[in-house]
Amino acid sequence: MEKRNVIIIGAAGRDFHNFNTFFRNNPLYNVVAFTATQIPDIDGRKYPKELAGIELYPEGIPIYAESDLTKLIKDLKVDICVFAYSDVYHTQVMNIASKVMAAGASYMLLGPNDTMVKSTKPVIAVGATRTGCGKSQTSRRIIEVLMKKGLKVVAIRHPMPYGDLVKQKVQRFATVEDLKKHECTIEEMEEYEPHVVRGNVIYAGVDYEAIVRAAENDPDGCDIILWDGGNNDFPFYKPDLLVGVADPLRPGAEITFHPGETVARMSDVIVINKIDSATLENINIVRANIAAINPNAIVIDGASPLSVDKPELIKGKRVLVVEDGPTLTHGHMRIGAGTVAAQKHGAAELVDPRSFAVGRLAETFRLYPNIGTLLPAMGYGEEQIRDLEKTIENTPCDAVVIATPIDLQRIIKINKPCVKVGYELQEIGYPNFEVILTDFCNKYVKEASGCGCGCK
Repeated sequence: MEKRNVIIIGAAGRDFHNFNTFFRNNPLYNVVAFTATQIPDIDGRKYPKELAGIELYPEGIPIYAESDLTKLIKDLKVDICVFAYSDVYHTQVMNIASKVMAAGASYMLLGPNDTMVKSTKPVIAVGATRTGCGKSQTSRRIIEVLMKKGLKVVAIRHPMPYGDLVKQKVQRFATVEDLKKHECTIEEMEEYEPHVVRGNVIYAGVDYEAIVRAAENDPDGCDIILWDGGNNDFPFYKPDLLVGVADPLRPGAEITFHPGETVARMSDVIVINKIDSATLENINIVRANIAAINPNAIVIDGASPLSVDKPELIKGKRVLVVEDGPTLTHGHMRIGAGTVAAQKHGAAELVDPRSFAVGRLAETFRLYPNIGTLLPAMGYGEEQIRDLEKTIENTPCDAVVIATPIDLQRIIKINKPCVKVGYELQEIGYPNFEVILTDFCNKYVKEASGCGCGCK
């Protein structure tokens, strides 16, 4: 049978995973290209032969901009296009389908059965309905509960392969120094650093079959794998417990975004987060939508209480708020923990950074004009990091309120007083993770040494 030519439409994450698990050694298909979007500077590279398979792909696989998709379908005689990225409206998924089919190709979405890898360890996975719902703080809370039970938890993070893909095949982070060793971007550090400073190991990279095998045999031990998802994607590993996080600050996203609705429908447990910031009306919209599409899910009510290290630098002052980048860009959030902290502690003004932005930061504001009076901590490369530093330097304010998960002052020089905002998940009432994870341990972790959950 003649091979069918394929383009995988992605953003340097799910697309590579779908290739590795479904297409890499599949004699029925020939992947002729990836396309890329969402992430700067991904297009123009190659998925290397060392990862693609030298026998079938001796030259690697080129990565083009998604804007070239229609031309690529015709020039490369493409039979099938596979959609493989996340945090997009359902309408956008089908708009791209229409473009593909108008060019003559078929359209494909790959699901869990074709892409989930099975681990030899129990797996708890965390996903969400949108970027910025609170997956990372939920993951940290789950790990905290499990570590108190004496369990060794190894986290694996959804990919963010922005550098040398061959070198990034399998990455292990156990210390802050490992972040420098692996030349992490700000976006990567925001996800990895909170884990390592709390004393647990986290893996990431490109080849998630190889990654999970390394994690299962981690030198520090492994009782449970914790999948810390990216955007609103469903897990790369088959979970024994899937926890979804929904955001009542963006009600309705749980039924209008791909693949977040998949996560909402699949989840065993759904956390309705940020109930301390959302209106009762919006909380009830999310609750009703969950009940309609996944009535068997256990629902946890969650809050995100803030910690502010120097509130006196906020009160009565003009402040610049710096928030997590992806949450503001393709996550479409116009408010974050830094904004809430500034308002609660009596800031006189939130300074708008847009007229002071330079270089790649100015471009980010042009691409995402609805960000609002916030500065996204974009740092996908050295150029963006320098532009972030210069934009903060240019912006006239009394203090900088930093609500990123990392110590931003360790990465860039900030010439103004800084306030650090932190946030953790707090379950409200019952059920909570103490109860749910005790039940999980009794079912899946009976042989774990030192387990304090009461199992035998």
